[in-house]
Amino acid sequence: MIELSRLLEWSRPSSLNPSLVAAAPQSLRPFRTAALFPATVGRWLSMAAAAARAGFRRMFSVSGFTPPPPPAARPVADPCNNLFVSGLNKRTTSVGLREAFSKFGQVIEARVITDRISGYSRGFGFVKYATVEEAGEGIKGMDGKFLDGWVIFAEYAKQREAQQPAQPAASTGYQYSNQ
Repeated sequence: MIELSRLLEWSRPSSLNPSLVAAAPQSLRPFRTAALFPATVGRWLSMAAAAARAGFRRMFSVSGFTPPPPPAARPVADPCNNLFVSGLNKRTTSVGLREAFSKFGQVIEARVITDRISGYSRGFGFVKYATVEEAGEGIKGMDGKFLDGWVIFAEYAKQREAQQPAQPAASTGYQYSNQ
């Protein structure tokens, strides 16, 4: 602990009452010095402001690594009759998915995407309803609910973009002949 005389030399407050310093209990020594020495509080505030400007990670980090910014919110798909269901148990089947979602409307197709090698679910699937209104009811009824012991999430499926054919490699302008 810093002695009182050294604190007086260091901070030199304009109005210090030594009897208040002596009267404060030992357990509150860090707090009482801050309360009685405004210059110390000013230093702490300036250090806190500098830390906020520089970022605490850079201030206390040994390496220069800065984590990437958080991802932006995913765009919401337009309402359609096809639902994307994620968070499925690996033992969930297409039949089980159809049964769970058929409570909310006429299911045209329910498909769990499976791994080619193991045959187990990859954790997501698609449910297609007859109408958009039924699909909305399916989302309200099953989003965040349990299916086969796992919490699943249902949302409108995004329309698959048309895949364009692969572009040939860029030409360098040189042509070679086999002569």
